[in-house]
Amino acid sequence: MTSFRLIIEDGKFRDTKGRQVILRGINVAGDCKYPSKPHTPSHVPDNFFDGDNVKFSGRPFPKEEAHLHFSRLKRCGYNTIRYLFTWEAIEAAGPGKYDEEWIQHTIEVLRIAKDYGFYIFMDPHQDVWSRFSGGSGAPMWTLYAAGLNPQSFAATEAAIVHNTYPEPDNFPKMIWSTNYYRLATATMFTLFFAGRDFAPKCIIDGVNIQDYLQDHFLRAVGHLAKRIHEAEDLENDVVIGWETLNEPNKGMIGYQDISVIPKEQALKKGTCPTIWQTILTGSGRAVEVETWDMGGLGPYKVGKTLVDPHGEVAWLPAGYDDSRYGWKRDPGWKLGECLWAQHGVWDPESDTLLKKDYFSKDPKNGQTIDYPYFTNTWFMDLYRKYRDVVRSYHKDAIIFLQGPTMELPPLIKGTPDGDDPRLVYAPHWYDGITLMTKKWNRSWNVDVIGVLRGRYWHPAFAIKLGETAIRNCFRDQHAAMRQEGLDRMGNHPCVMTEFGIPYDMDDKYAYKTGDYSSQSAAMDANHFAVEGAGLEGYTLWVYHTHNDHERGDQWNGEDLSIYSVDDKLLPLDPRPRSPEANGTILSTKKGLDDDASVTPSNLKRSITNPSISSESTSRQPELTAAAGYRAAEAYVRPAPIVVAGDIIRYGFDLSQCLFTLTIKAPKVADLDSPTIVFLPEYHFPKDSCSVEVTSGKWEISSDEEETVLIQRLRWWHGEGEQTLRISGVVRKHNISGEEADEAGYYEQCNQGAWSSCNIM
Repeated sequence: MTSFRLIIEDGKFRDTKGRQVILRGINVAGDCKYPSKPHTPSHVPDNFFDGDNVKFSGRPFPKEEAHLHFSRLKRCGYNTIRYLFTWEAIEAAGPGKYDEEWIQHTIEVLRIAKDYGFYIFMDPHQDVWSRFSGGSGAPMWTLYAAGLNPQSFAATEAAIVHNTYPEPDNFPKMIWSTNYYRLATATMFTLFFAGRDFAPKCIIDGVNIQDYLQDHFLRAVGHLAKRIHEAEDLENDVVIGWETLNEPNKGMIGYQDISVIPKEQALKKGTCPTIWQTILTGSGRAVEVETWDMGGLGPYKVGKTLVDPHGEVAWLPAGYDDSRYGWKRDPGWKLGECLWAQHGVWDPESDTLLKKDYFSKDPKNGQTIDYPYFTNTWFMDLYRKYRDVVRSYHKDAIIFLQGPTMELPPLIKGTPDGDDPRLVYAPHWYDGITLMTKKWNRSWNVDVIGVLRGRYWHPAFAIKLGETAIRNCFRDQHAAMRQEGLDRMGNHPCVMTEFGIPYDMDDKYAYKTGDYSSQSAAMDANHFAVEGAGLEGYTLWVYHTHNDHERGDQWNGEDLSIYSVDDKLLPLDPRPRSPEANGTILSTKKGLDDDASVTPSNLKRSITNPSISSESTSRQPELTAAAGYRAAEAYVRPAPIVVAGDIIRYGFDLSQCLFTLTIKAPKVADLDSPTIVFLPEYHFPKDSCSVEVTSGKWEISSDEEETVLIQRLRWWHGEGEQTLRISGVVRKHNISGEEADEAGYYEQCNQGAWSSCNIM
């Protein structure tokens, strides 16, 4: 184990020289969500239910490709990776059966990431519990342990699963996320967090299902942490910490009346049953449920539809052989019958709801449950166990605490939990209107955090009009979430570990035309927000190695990856290149070109593994007719790397190609500790940008890291408040380099060329 590369002081990240560090990162990689052997993206139904025999070896990508992917990300200016993995990857074969091949692969990939100087924190990722309930995360056997039968989820709509959807090509946009309010996922999270309180009859191997599930999850994560610890060269040097379970959900806990859709359930799309209705359909009853859709003004009711399972039930049959996984279920837990009926919630003889408020109060003390209560009790109970398991191996691990999505963080300020010196608040935020409608609306948006926190007398007052107001609203929401962390958790860094945009906007218009202007505007607005909110870091969602124009991220119709095999990578420099240079100025590492000009031809020349070929994979030629740069100009942006002092504010104005940084320096920086800014050559060619400083001297240079040339500006400045301004090249984006050359779009900022940029 090496010494610390990153420390936390007074709510900020610092390097070994005391300079402030901003974690500018990305999630790597979305491929982790589904197996590699067999390769089973969400639209593939073949052998889907053979979940015990899948392998995740080679996820998130083969070791042989790691240099290519890490060099690309380094070229984008990222210094941080949120490393995605799933519980299923560790323990798919059955309880306690760990995949050592995948674990060793993970260690080897982390060692390569170490060569590139990344800060990495590990993320046990999940979405709506599991692939078998429509998302990713937990192994299939966890559903069987809970008495559920995933092979009946489709008929009962206990979950809407892409792999079993009758027409996978017509899988509705974002409907997977409604699974949080359906029987399978709602039951699993209820049991996982509070089975002892709400399902005391569910005893397996002598313990309650809550303890059984939590203990296996914690032991699996602990086993991975142990192996990383035993590697001896990863902790603190590259793996700086661990994030808690991705996007935890309270399930049914806190429902005041399960026979109605709660007012706070903002997500309504497709069939929208109440919890009571999904319990009934899960037991084979035909029920008429509301149907909803998502429009520009949010969800709206479409009508009603009959969900008829024709008697099929989502629970395991009475004769199911439990010996498959070697556990022993208590005789008091009867298979073949809804476990909520067994706990007196309803009467299956008369289909009568007996206890509509069964989940409304804490059985231990009678207190009414809302999300803050859930977070401060059941979530924090799990958090403490997770923290202690991780630190039993990685004793100095930074813990990234992620509470329920968009909800208030736990109230732990001034407690032993809140006084933890190596604690980070790690919320998530998405522009839900853009994400759900897959359109960038420049006219209006909504202050969602303000609505959720009850800051408006009526939601109509939360509407923000005009693109400037929308951008400011995004920034203010991020700032508000950061402040909530300070108020409720204490003075800890805030890292937004997920935010992002859909690329398949406007019915995939960009893929047919090469015009990514909507994506650029949305991506720029999102980055304007995280930069302006004073966050200590962020990790963009997502990098995905298999993304293509037809299937997006290969998972539930999502398409948020900054990289696609059907698009071009951003060139290093926007100016014309000579044919001889061909845009490649770097040497190769293990035969891989690491340059923004990587193309299908040089990849085919360098790479033999077909999984990273940049040849089009689409069966629809119109979707690959005009490859673009995927709005890269909006996420490949300048940013402070280390600051000799404290950051007051910073930001990048893409429309004017202007970067500004204001800091407060406590003393004159010595020669070995300057402020350093990542300066992408695309926006700031060394001989075509201007720099202004309030004091000191500066230099621009290209540093080689693992054969990756990174352009940086070093600034030695005086003490007190100091400002840096860098002006670069303004250009028209979302057209090919050849078209731009012919049209003469390359101009300098100091020539007043703002009119040439169509981003704003």
